[in-house]
Amino acid sequence: MGSERPNPAQWLWYALGGGLPRRLSPWVLADTTCRTWIWRHFARALVQLFPVVVLCPLLPPVPLAYRVSAAAGGVLIGLLFSTAFMTETNEHRAVKAGYPPGTAGRLREERAERDRVERRSPYRRDGAGSFD
Repeated sequence: MGSERPNPAQWLWYALGGGLPRRLSPWVLADTTCRTWIWRHFARALVQLFPVVVLCPLLPPVPLAYRVSAAAGGVLIGLLFSTAFMTETNEHRAVKAGYPPGTAGRLREERAERDRVERRSPYRRDGAGSFD
């Protein structure tokens, strides 16, 4: 990750789909390509779903069980759609940060290939050696 990170307000704006200043572009690229990029994507998706999860049980004038089940169903469907468009969403974030289209996907593929080579290497046993 880059040395400079967004503050909490900037991260919330970023999680809701907003852009960050150009000085944080390296952090955005690292965020969309690191090993935990999938979990980070789900964290941003849950932040986007949070207002619905909070308002759904509070506002409708129906029994609580209906409101809770509607909120749970909304989260489930929201995460399903978020999963379906995960790579495109992360690629769009990297493009908004100023990187050419395809950069995030290429970096994730390169890392996966390096990991695959390391796992299958006959000379690398128990963490010995390095490919860096």
